Amino acid sequence: IDEIEALSSIYGDDWCVVDEDEKIYCIKISDCLDQPKWTLCLQVILPPGYPTAEPPIYQLNAPWLRGQDYTELANSLEEIYVQNLGESILYLWVEKIREVLIEKAQSSDPEPDIKKTTEEVDEDDGDDFLLDYQLIQEDQIKVLNYMTSESQKDEELPPIHHGNPITDRRSTFQAHLAPVVTTRQVKRVLEKLYENKKIASATHNIYAYRIYCEDKQTFLQDCEDDGETAAGGRLLHLMQILNVHNVLVVVSRWYGGILLGPDRFKHINNCARNVLVE
Repeated sequence: IDEIEALSSIYGDDWCVVDEDEKIYCIKISDCLDQPKWTLCLQVILPPGYPTAEPPIYQLNAPWLRGQDYTELANSLEEIYVQNLGESILYLWVEKIREVLIEKAQSSDPEPDIKKTTEEVDEDDGDDFLLDYQLIQEDQIKVLNYMTSESQKDEELPPIHHGNPITDRRSTFQAHLAPVVTTRQVKRVLEKLYENKKIASATHNIYAYRIYCEDKQTFLQDCEDDGETAAGGRLLHLMQILNVHNVLVVVSRWYGGILLGPDRFKHINNCARNVLVE
């Protein structure tokens, strides 16, 4: 508790509490410049045995972080843990990551490339929306799975509304919506949707949610591309523009073999907007 209070004081707005009960936190780290080029989000889950017996469960999120960069940084964090067994290490981790970002900013490394691979490649993808505290997920619900506990299993499953599908050149898009007020409900809705074999077999299941936290007067929000370049960020941006609260929107896309280019984003947003209006 003392460590969390100290870190919250040190990092201010860059420190985000994702789930207090489950001890899930996110720290936005930059290279400290006035206009930072290199940023990274560190998400940590503190298990019951931390710090005496268990290390934090962590994920590193940055569009540019892959391959050797990821391996080297992960090795550095694990080395810090081994050198400080039984001690609180989050501050050391954050400052090590910041050190790496500063080195990148001062080196001749080009600015990070935020493009991600997808089956479609656009000459001009328009603006990319980079979202603070966006969680990296190896699959759609892995991070949320960490939150599972006995008390959460009884959480009520919100009603799920399915929008009308849009088909273009053999690709089909369909939006699904559910009212949510906790990340546990987000997890339950996603699990319920993936029980449907058709939805589970979609090429992409893009989603975004926004939950308004009354006590802090802030939004808990997150999104997932599921392999479709920047689609999750665009979907969340649409929800921000429409100022929707306490809702999860999932857009399934079944790829039909013909590239749609930027039209795919139009269909994703139209599906989402239609289901929100309904």
